[in-house]
Amino acid sequence: MKRIVVLNGPNLNLLGNREVSVYGTDSLKDMENSLQKLAHTKNISVDFFQSNHEGDIIDWLHESNKEDTLGIILNPGAFTHYSYAIRDAVAAIQPPVVEVHISNVHARESFRHQSVIAPVCKGQILGFGLKGYDLAFQSFF
Repeated sequence: MKRIVVLNGPNLNLLGNREVSVYGTDSLKDMENSLQKLAHTKNISVDFFQSNHEGDIIDWLHESNKEDTLGIILNPGAFTHYSYAIRDAVAAIQPPVVEVHISNVHARESFRHQSVIAPVCKGQILGFGLKGYDLAFQSFF
């Protein structure tokens, strides 16, 4: 069975409680439940992972570099703006990666405007809240 891997970076475990005016009241588990339902309609499995540690995300990117991985949805959080190590891991693997951000980073602080990861991704989705994960999922079909 083909699978999609969803990787979430730092502080995303706090969704639903963290800066609700920016990120909303839905939790990471709410997003996972929504994607599980969508995956069921496509007969696809979904693996979820969240870490506040850069090396863990890199390890999961490496682990996801398998023939059964249809694609990877990556919300690198603050690592977006400076993690050349995550950028290099994305560039080194075969499955396409879609970068997702819940908020419109271009409407926020200037330091959030640059992604070092986006240039090696299939695409980037931002500003659509947790629905961005659904859009990223659909991009693999």
